[in-house]
Amino acid sequence: MRENQRLPQDSIDYSSLRLTDWLPTSVKEMKARGWDSVDVVLFSGDAYVDHPSFGTAVIGRALERAGYRVAIVPQPGWQDDLRDFRKFGRPRLFFGVSAGAMDSMVNHYTAARRRRSDDAYTPDGRHGARPDYPTVVYTQILRRLFPDVPIVAGGIEASLRRLSHYDYWQDRLRPSILVDSGADMLLYGMGEHNTVELARRLDAGEAVADITDLPQSVVLRPREEMPAESTDTDIVLAPWAVCRRDRRMQAANFRHIEQQSNRLGGGATLWQDYGERGAVKVLPMLPAMEQGEIDAAFDLPFTRLPHPRYKARRIPAYEMIRHSVNLHRGCFGGCAFCTISAHQGKFIASRSPESILAEARQVTRMPDFKGYISDLGGPSANMYAMGGRDRSRCARCMRPSCLHPSVCPNLDTDHTPLLDIYARVDALPGVKKSFVGSGVRYDLSMCDASGRYNEELIARHVSGRLKVAPEHTEPAVLDVMRKPSFELFGRFKDIFDRVNAKYGLRQQLIPYFISSHPGCREIDMAELAVKTKALDFRLEQVQDFTPTPMTVASEIYYSGVHPYTLKEVYTAVRPEEKLAQRKYFFWYDRSYRVDIERSLRRMHRPDLIARLFARY
Repeated sequence: MRENQRLPQDSIDYSSLRLTDWLPTSVKEMKARGWDSVDVVLFSGDAYVDHPSFGTAVIGRALERAGYRVAIVPQPGWQDDLRDFRKFGRPRLFFGVSAGAMDSMVNHYTAARRRRSDDAYTPDGRHGARPDYPTVVYTQILRRLFPDVPIVAGGIEASLRRLSHYDYWQDRLRPSILVDSGADMLLYGMGEHNTVELARRLDAGEAVADITDLPQSVVLRPREEMPAESTDTDIVLAPWAVCRRDRRMQAANFRHIEQQSNRLGGGATLWQDYGERGAVKVLPMLPAMEQGEIDAAFDLPFTRLPHPRYKARRIPAYEMIRHSVNLHRGCFGGCAFCTISAHQGKFIASRSPESILAEARQVTRMPDFKGYISDLGGPSANMYAMGGRDRSRCARCMRPSCLHPSVCPNLDTDHTPLLDIYARVDALPGVKKSFVGSGVRYDLSMCDASGRYNEELIARHVSGRLKVAPEHTEPAVLDVMRKPSFELFGRFKDIFDRVNAKYGLRQQLIPYFISSHPGCREIDMAELAVKTKALDFRLEQVQDFTPTPMTVASEIYYSGVHPYTLKEVYTAVRPEEKLAQRKYFFWYDRSYRVDIERSLRRMHRPDLIARLFARY
């Protein structure tokens, strides 16, 4: 296709765009740009959507802005003659490998380890377009085909597996994915800065094996380089061989990993011994982006559309975000089961109002835009422009959460900048209404003593249903989860109901709950059922706890102890234990009633039978 050839119109209007508006995915597209070769080839387990919510597109565009020729190979075939891995030949600098926007195993399997039938990041939601552990599979294929070309792993799957970790799907401890895959380097977290810096250093003639000081990178080094003991700047973790024998040592490691990942100044360098294979060295995280830096990342020349190669096929993950705008990165909630801070960091990087409004205007110009922005949000929707008032106190802080066990007194919880964004977006020509589709931290919104934020949110920015995540009702479970008291949720529900009545609205509050989380026993689930029934909820947004790498909850699940105290924590592990908890979500289903009554009598709680099934 010639560079000036217009694209056909399918279900998405491509009529104003050219094929060269996307990064090339084929040799034909590369040549349309006048290139004979590329500097970097990025392999991804996702379809190529040229949008700031898709990591491979962001990295590709950042490298492009830095002057490099970049190609993308989305969802390469790994079971054929490997032509997708060969088609661009040898890049001048390196291959980049990412599993995609989700950990592949979370994408592929349910909490019960059953294979999912769809994949939201694949055209038409088709499953089977990527292997399990694409980071490992793609890297090993590239290593066989191009043994002397640097291979760099990145993305959330690699980021969360940068050190020894429990793998729920194989039910075993696995080593750093750098060791498993054979990649030359792993770039963790949000990767624009470190990927571009790596490209510059390779371009300047440095060998990848000599680049051992790049922030937010993971490299394998000779054991002789590892310090003999921990210092202020280097922390020596329990070796891989010891962690395999002693689960408590794996748990003890995690406390250091989480604390250093959440340090304002980047923390210490982490080391883990892998015997004859060497020592894994994890360099500190970069500071959160300044406003100008994050603006630059979002202001890259994205088309905001899937690549035309997909024609009329629908990509479900794109459909969810096509009319949304992300306001910030990072999350200081520190929930025990969540990986956001491990990947994006605890400190918030917020875009300027001008950058947000520019993207919102782009959305209004989309041919299928009907006047409704689906989400003005982020990892947690209402953390925009928040942070510590005294940054020097933040620099000394080792708390993994700014909200648990209570809201940090140094945290600026002013929602005014966010309310200003809502007002300015709503005032744009063509915008009828903007919604908040991301999850809201109600414990944070309740810090607004004036009540202005909650009223504005509920009255004007709920698309019929507001998602919040109390996760549980019982204090002991919530404490392990690092979540606020359920009493606070009750107060928020009262506000929600009152605002609905004031404005004549009939909106729904949709709470999320988790069963089988570490610290949760069957009786806790029975109490959850009774308390949510009393609030007139029949729960629909529920799930069994799924252990994912690099979370406190997963370490407890694997080791049986809390990483911060090394004290034992009960966890439902066997399938029958998990099923015994899950049934309480659906107490109103008559098929569960006999079993629930029998269980409550066994636990000597007949009083809950009366409360649960009275007048039912």
